Amino acid sequence: MASESSPLLAYRLLGEEGTALPLNGAGAPGGASPRKLSTFLGVVVPTVLSMFSIVVFLRIGFVVGHAGLLQALAMLLVAYFILALTVLSVCAIATNGAVQGGGAYFMISRTLGPEVGGSIGLMFYLANVCGCAVSLLGLVESVLDVFGADATGPSGLRVLPQGYGWNLLYGSLLLGLVGGVCTLGAGLYARASFLTFLLVSGSLASVLISFVAVGPRDIPLTPRPGPNGSSLPPRFGHFTGFNSSTLKDNLAAGYAEDYTTGAMMNFASVFAVLFNGCTGIMAGANMSGELKDPSRAIPLGTIVAVAYTFFVYVLLFFLSSFTCDRTLLQEDYGFFRAISLWPPLVLIGIYATALSASMSSLIGASRILHALARDDLFGVILAPAKVVSRGGNPWAAVLYSWGLVQPHLQPVLLAHLPAGGGLLPAHDVPHQPWCGRWLPAPHGSPGCPAHRTRRSQQLGLCQPGLAFPPGGAEQGCVFDPATSPSPHPCTQVRKYLLRLDVRKDHVKFWRPQLLLLVGNPRGALPLLRLANQLKKGGLYVLGHVTLGDLDSLPSDPVQPQYGAWLSLVDRAQVKAFVDLTLSPSVRQGAQHLLRISGLGGMKPNTLVLGFYDDAPPQDHFLTDPAFSEPADSTREGSSPALSTLFPPPRAPGSPRALSPQDYVATVADALKMNKNVVLARASGALPPERLSRGSGGTSQLHHVDVWPLNLLRPRGGPGYVDVCGLFLLQMATILGMVPAWHSARLRIFLCLGPREAPGAAEGRLRALLSQLRIRAEVQEVVWGEGAGAGEPEAEEEGDFVNSGRGDVEAEALARSANALVRAQQGRGTGGGPGGPEGGDTEGPTTALTFLYLPRPPADPARYPRYLALLETLTRDLGPTLLVHGVTPVTCTDL
Repeated sequence: MASESSPLLAYRLLGEEGTALPLNGAGAPGGASPRKLSTFLGVVVPTVLSMFSIVVFLRIGFVVGHAGLLQALAMLLVAYFILALTVLSVCAIATNGAVQGGGAYFMISRTLGPEVGGSIGLMFYLANVCGCAVSLLGLVESVLDVFGADATGPSGLRVLPQGYGWNLLYGSLLLGLVGGVCTLGAGLYARASFLTFLLVSGSLASVLISFVAVGPRDIPLTPRPGPNGSSLPPRFGHFTGFNSSTLKDNLAAGYAEDYTTGAMMNFASVFAVLFNGCTGIMAGANMSGELKDPSRAIPLGTIVAVAYTFFVYVLLFFLSSFTCDRTLLQEDYGFFRAISLWPPLVLIGIYATALSASMSSLIGASRILHALARDDLFGVILAPAKVVSRGGNPWAAVLYSWGLVQPHLQPVLLAHLPAGGGLLPAHDVPHQPWCGRWLPAPHGSPGCPAHRTRRSQQLGLCQPGLAFPPGGAEQGCVFDPATSPSPHPCTQVRKYLLRLDVRKDHVKFWRPQLLLLVGNPRGALPLLRLANQLKKGGLYVLGHVTLGDLDSLPSDPVQPQYGAWLSLVDRAQVKAFVDLTLSPSVRQGAQHLLRISGLGGMKPNTLVLGFYDDAPPQDHFLTDPAFSEPADSTREGSSPALSTLFPPPRAPGSPRALSPQDYVATVADALKMNKNVVLARASGALPPERLSRGSGGTSQLHHVDVWPLNLLRPRGGPGYVDVCGLFLLQMATILGMVPAWHSARLRIFLCLGPREAPGAAEGRLRALLSQLRIRAEVQEVVWGEGAGAGEPEAEEEGDFVNSGRGDVEAEALARSANALVRAQQGRGTGGGPGGPEGGDTEGPTTALTFLYLPRPPADPARYPRYLALLETLTRDLGPTLLVHGVTPVTCTDL
């Protein structure tokens, strides 16, 4: 993780050979199939077909007839509310990184960890297997209702023999057809699904037209046996056409016995049938390995499918309520055929939806199984499922699933199983540090157990136990304990610190954990608050070094100082810990604090220092209202006053506790210890509202400028944005999430050399920002008109700081870079916030600038020259953060 040339993170923007690293993270490892499917074919079509299933043709009348229009619409709203919450969760996860094959399992396992992902992935797999079997049996039943020898309907053809063995044979033949299509690959499946989609759409269109075009008619109903087996007189339902009386009669509920089972219907049983028919929202996500752009296709396609099916269901509910009496709705599931202009087209739609649902379940199950096998979660048991064809099609996983569906075709076994269903996530999902968003999944989850328990009490009680992971939670995903042997806070803190195992550290769980070294807080109060904003919920430690040697002192002078520093933290309203040390020099004390601060996985990874310049120190205690003397005197436990606990600021020209040589050496030490470094200059020029904890920020628009490329390189344009450049983007984006900085706009500048073509680098950077979900304005600026333009690459780090160039040449380059940055800030030599004379220009100005901090030179003799170049580079830029990151902080994968 510490390499600054990490292949995952060194996104080439201006490669010497004009090539760029892939930015979409597409393609799964291990010979994954090429991504070919579009959003429409890969997500919208299978999701629509799965959500319609056979319910849209055979259960619309059942729902409206028993529940009435008003309760039917209420059921639909509740069902789609639960689905919408789940879809939003899926969208949040899918857009959090590159999605590979495995659909829901892949997304859950890469966010909640392998324990949770493996358990839920197994449940998804079994649900798809059962769903495939149930869809096939439903298709067999629909075919035999018309063509079976025992068909009782008035329009039965009675040509196919029936019985247990025959039904199993028909189901096996259909499973062979479905399995053959899925075995040949996702391309054939997509074409078959599209053909099915056309058939279903045509069938639904004919039904909608028939509601308008067909006149009133009486429709014979299936005869019911009378007492002692006698036959009852023929009964009829009525299609009245659009009639307000019919609508009025169908508004209220009228629950009655189901004519096929004899069971008394109620709200829960009818809702279970409706909800069960529109839960196929994961059909598109399961095709993630075959989608061209899954991070975009899954959210967009799923939302479109949900909106489309909702509209169709509402339309069918209204049309049925306006035109069909309650007797017809309750006594004839397939009344669409009776009112259709061409009844065979309705049959085609019924068969097509059932067939497509079985195909979607089988191919979805195979993709989940292949992903489970590829992750080696179940060892040799699933090893055969890893096999793929030359084109990347996991045919072995299809055969594996095919073989598991076959025994589930036993009608007796499936007689009491629910007709498919979906599991909803019930936990928040960690994201990139800048992407932490609250997910709505926990609010949708209560609806699922109630539904599945209603459908099958035994299965509903078993499923929660199966879904819980057998092991501990993944790093970065710690659940609240249900019980604790001891309520003492220290016990809980220790428990979770032990779970933060640094050996399991991952870039996805990175957070800025800051160590701010403060000499005198009187002059560092703005920096103290700015660092508090940069921490993004991570660790924040205030460090201070007291000079001295314990051997020559009667007692430890550090311990009495903790009270003052803790009072400082309270008064400044920052969430920080305090760590003080005693050392002969500030440099050695900084090393001690970098090594020993924190505990377990909570250790600082970033050192923050104020800038070393000749600016006279200011006493911010005198101007900050929180540190005024009246406030001190009115607080309990604040005597003596806090302002008396810290010495006055250093007088101009007086000697410092830290020399320039040791200052740069401290920066070099931190980088050697694999710590990121932030140097803050002119933070005192930030307006108070930018450093406050309020939610409004300032009404005036400001910019936060980021220069993620090393401006001290001798040639015109750097060839890549490395780990350090991405770290700058990270820190700037984190700051933009703070309420006080919401109104600031993020600008990212790319430098073009004299021979660089405009547009190419900007396009690749925009693609990267889109994947990382960073909203920023990208601007290309010409770089090469100043000193050092067009020079060959320097040795070592390739910049003037680490090269052997002359001081005059290096100073000229630093001045040129400084002028370039100031020109983009919209201020003159001394203008803008932080400038000596003010002089803001009209329009937005730059509130804060992030600059790439070059590494200190290897030769300590060059340290003064290095510091002088930094001073020239940042002169009159206003508040500036010089940042050097050595830790990868971005990841395009889930």
